Amino acid sequence: MGAQSKKESPLLAAYLVVGEDALKRNRVMARLRKRLESMGDLAFNSDTFDGQNAKGADIVAACKTMPFVSDMRLVEVENVEKLKKDDAEELVAYLGAPSSTTVLIMMAEKLAKNTRLYKAVSAIGSNAVIDCAPPKRWDLPKLVRGLAVGHGITITEGAAETLISRVGEDTVHLDNELKKLALAHRGIDPVNENEVLEMVSRTVEVKPWEFVDAFAARNVRKCMLCLTQMESTSPHALLAMCTTRLRELICARSLADRSMLHMLPATLGVPEWRVKNHALWARNFTAEELRCFGERHGN
Repeated sequence: MGAQSKKESPLLAAYLVVGEDALKRNRVMARLRKRLESMGDLAFNSDTFDGQNAKGADIVAACKTMPFVSDMRLVEVENVEKLKKDDAEELVAYLGAPSSTTVLIMMAEKLAKNTRLYKAVSAIGSNAVIDCAPPKRWDLPKLVRGLAVGHGITITEGAAETLISRVGEDTVHLDNELKKLALAHRGIDPVNENEVLEMVSRTVEVKPWEFVDAFAARNVRKCMLCLTQMESTSPHALLAMCTTRLRELICARSLADRSMLHMLPATLGVPEWRVKNHALWARNFTAEELRCFGERHGN
């Protein structure tokens, strides 16, 4: 019921779509444009500006133009954070008494909340600022699996992780690769890791933590594969990270033996998601192996 009410809420005079998640920004824009298109032909009732070179007076003039054979006009301003100060002030002044027949949509990757423009948009309404912050890394596999469903396929968790490791965390790139996978996939089984490896080219370097996770899992094959795709990572840095991970596993093993594993995040001073696999990884090593490591490194 809440989602329906929000969907049917009246359009505001202005919106600020802010955040680095380009896919989310694009989808927000598509929804807003669809609502406005239902009110009339936007071909004659829309203007687009780029904050890198736009003049505030021109944007305001477009906002104050009356719609033609339509109830509403749409004015879009991309990169609004790059407007010059005087031009931004023109928009601040306009937002004090905006046109009732125009929806002004401003897009920005970043815009500080203490800026006059941000505050002016916020004053328009509680939903005027639309947050498009990128998802956290640990939320990306779930997001990827959700995006896959939108393309008519499902994808295993391992395949989602592999896709992220190959193309990075940009949601637009991830969605584009899922479209390709959906076109090539046959059958009703989920897309698996082998399909991703076969269809998706690597465009980003392997992150050091991926190697360390493979090391903790004692997956030699994956460790060797990671090493071939980590041109800029120092071996000394990897060694230090693996040493730290082994110390964490010693702690996890010790707490698990005393049925106190729930204390691991607090003991290590890290969030819970960061150690969700530590107990499993600790079991990959014998108590003797971990004990020998601890004795060698003073643990």
